[in-house]
Amino acid sequence: MAGSRAAIRYAKAVLALATEQKKADVVNGDMKLIANTLSQSAELSDLLKNPVAKSETKKAALLAVFPKLNSITTGLFEVLISNKRMEILGNIAQKYSALYDQLMGKEIARVTTAFPMTSDLEIKVLAKIKELTNKAVALENIVDESILGGFILRIGDQQYDASVSNKLNKLKREFTLN
Repeated sequence: MAGSRAAIRYAKAVLALATEQKKADVVNGDMKLIANTLSQSAELSDLLKNPVAKSETKKAALLAVFPKLNSITTGLFEVLISNKRMEILGNIAQKYSALYDQLMGKEIARVTTAFPMTSDLEIKVLAKIKELTNKAVALENIVDESILGGFILRIGDQQYDASVSNKLNKLKREFTLN
């Protein structure tokens, strides 16, 4: 949990600096690239989390993997190295993108379904979400067969659960109470 709070603090600081220098969108591209690369590369992620690996080795690896980053992003590497916090780089990148989207008035709606959504259904869901929130919304579909059917919609801190498993659980609770 402490790493998560630290990641938010670093992400806010980087966003403030990038916004001040009018580079927030460029740094957001860097952060998305870093987050995607770290989630797909177990070797790089393990290197950053390795307490035995030297800081200069970690920095050299990052600069080799990401040669064309903005100076603000490479400055973040320097700060993380000096504070011995390189292991939270991926978390910082994710938090930065979320904060950037929030700053731009864009939200991510997570729709959990038992099967992948079709493009027609995705269009309908986006239209309904836009009607409810009046914000630009990016849709993320999560497939979870355990919900059996229906969907679970999560926008920010609000959740609407219309899954079959939720309805079955409600029925089960009703019968056990009586």
